[in-house]
Amino acid sequence: MPIRRTKGKHLLVVLAGIVLVSLMLMTINIRHGKNNLFFESMVVWAFSPVQNLLTNTVDSISDVFDHYFFLVGVSRENERLLLEIDRLSRKTNELLEKSKYGKRIEKLINNVDQKERPVITAEVIGRDATQWSKMVFINKGTNHMIEENLAVMTDAGIIGHVIHASAGTSKVLLITDSRSAVDSLFQETREPGVTVGTGKDVCEMKFVSVEANVKVGDEVLSSGLGGVFPKGLMIGRVVDVVKKKQELFQDITVAPSADLSRLEEVLIVLPVKEDS
Repeated sequence: MPIRRTKGKHLLVVLAGIVLVSLMLMTINIRHGKNNLFFESMVVWAFSPVQNLLTNTVDSISDVFDHYFFLVGVSRENERLLLEIDRLSRKTNELLEKSKYGKRIEKLINNVDQKERPVITAEVIGRDATQWSKMVFINKGTNHMIEENLAVMTDAGIIGHVIHASAGTSKVLLITDSRSAVDSLFQETREPGVTVGTGKDVCEMKFVSVEANVKVGDEVLSSGLGGVFPKGLMIGRVVDVVKKKQELFQDITVAPSADLSRLEEVLIVLPVKEDS
């Protein structure tokens, strides 16, 4: 504590001396005019290093504050620009998705003759979460003329049929579900059969005579029987054929022509209005 007080006293003495000398010079200059400028010059010369040091220190501090506020401004501008980039990126993605959606819908519609087969588009909004069934949910229902037992398809072929319709949504049973059965025929030979679901990713075509000429790659279409699926809709292609001598029917495996694992938009086939 005594050391600090001594230093403080010395500082006060120095400052008081500087002030006193300054007052004396002002008094001399007033009384004697330019004759005593020599003494003033000597004092200025003596104290100019201190003055320069103080000036440089003040300038440096000022530069630091200016640089700090400049960096703060740049940081805020960078944040604003990043937010704008995010906004533009989201907008670009939205426009891209709308464009792709429009192209998918156009592809769906262009592959259907709506004069012969009126349809309505719908989006897949959910899937059955259990492993025991194969179903999807769509965003159209009775408010959109959807009812039970209407066929559902894509541009690639049949995917299933409506089994329940509420006001704004419907439930579609896929052709791979073990409860599904579609009256079918082979496009080439016109041999009839029934395409049933297996609960897996493929179907089986039942009740095809062991004598029928069936080979891998044959296309299977809906026969129009049963009142659910219109005639001539694509179901799938034969991927495996097994004939057993002692059996009446062949074991035929059919892969769906539509990719049921990647459904986004579908077509619901509406009943044909009869002319009055």
